[in-house]
Amino acid sequence: MAKKIYVGNIPFQTSEDDLKELFEKHGTVLSAKIVTDRHTGRSRGFGFVEMEDDDAIKAIEALNGSDFSGRPLRVNEARERTN
Repeated sequence: MAKKIYVGNIPFQTSEDDLKELFEKHGTVLSAKIVTDRHTGRSRGFGFVEMEDDDAIKAIEALNGSDFSGRPLRVNEARERTN
């Protein structure tokens, strides 16, 4: 089963490929998406990565708080959005 991971405090110049590459060191990445502003198309500084359960747990433990391009990443299991 796949787990969705929230990744916050991403440097604005980071691409989805950069994000995927970072997480691939910890397992197979099923998808990587950086959330962009609807009007400007610029990064909003966070995104989501989807990985298999075991790989996701390892990636969260390894990357939460780690430095990425000078910024400490916030990495945790994504929560369902409530409106």
